[in-house]
Amino acid sequence: MTDKYQPLLQPLRFRSGVSIKNRVVMAPMTNFSSNEDGTVTDAEVNYYARRSKGVGMVVTACTNVTANGKGFPGEFAGHTDDMIPSLRHLAAAIKNEGAKAILQIFHGGRMCPPELVPGGDVVSASSVAAEQEGAAQPRELSSAEVMDIVRAFGETTRRAIEAGYDGVEVHGANGYLIQQFFSPHSNRRNDEWGGSLEKRMTFPLAVVDEVKKVVAEHATSPFLVGYRFSPEEATEPGITMADTLELISALAAKKLDYLHVSLQDFWSLPRRGVESSKTRIELIQERVGDTVPVIGVGLIHTPDDAIKALETGVPLIALGREIIMEPDWVEKVEEGRESEIATTLSKDDQERLVVPDPLWKAIVNTPGWFPVV
Repeated sequence: MTDKYQPLLQPLRFRSGVSIKNRVVMAPMTNFSSNEDGTVTDAEVNYYARRSKGVGMVVTACTNVTANGKGFPGEFAGHTDDMIPSLRHLAAAIKNEGAKAILQIFHGGRMCPPELVPGGDVVSASSVAAEQEGAAQPRELSSAEVMDIVRAFGETTRRAIEAGYDGVEVHGANGYLIQQFFSPHSNRRNDEWGGSLEKRMTFPLAVVDEVKKVVAEHATSPFLVGYRFSPEEATEPGITMADTLELISALAAKKLDYLHVSLQDFWSLPRRGVESSKTRIELIQERVGDTVPVIGVGLIHTPDDAIKALETGVPLIALGREIIMEPDWVEKVEEGRESEIATTLSKDDQERLVVPDPLWKAIVNTPGWFPVV
């Protein structure tokens, strides 16, 4: 192994006691490949197993905590106990290859396609549609319904524990329900769940509290809890960098195992809310890095990219599209074969890369998403 890449291969122990063998994480990515009943397919299990040998931990695609929270076709579910065998099958496949298995749990809120929701009853913090073509007009959740969803996050956490996962990642990013409660665009409430910045944080923090309570009650071995967030929104009104710095301070006080930034580009600059020439990741690390480990992500392809990212102080790097194109990324770094790491793919690579049909079709038919050569 090349000495300069040694920092990527150092182990890390989280607050909960869960340890990982290196600093590389498989990022959560939707793959559209589960069965219609919400169970995982063999193709999906094989896809994860193929990428679980080198990385320290795998964060799965998002898993809906209620029937009305399904955000994508081909998404696997965690909203009933009937799903535990399916969840267990995936956890075992990941862990058998040596990585820690982290279940990402979420509710799609107003981003759920009506045809995937019972009765087409799309819900959100307020009755405000997303600013995109064809977006559904959601129904505002009652306060009692909000509490039901909070408890559903806890119940899915219990199922993750019973299924053998090493942790859960609360998905508060990418415009889904938790972010909808935090955003002034989608949350126009004037009750305990909205209004001021502080009240817009109530739902995200309530979910974290419920998840941590369930872990304390049910986990018999170390079990981690992470949280993913998007630092800003393009809409006006929308989440600003200043808002997010307040949120992550509150999250850091919850003694989470990590905070996972959702970024298209690791080095992106703030849009608004702060007067600074620093990148978003630098501001985040500066605010909470001494309290909680931060996972950075976004356009990291080569080991040199990853080392440069670690030099910001973040202790963990997530690979998304890159780990699809190069399942052996970590092993090639370990073996001094970094020059062989693939950063493109061809239309003939599906079988070699063990990618399920629905995801492969999306890769080759979405211009600009992957570098297909």
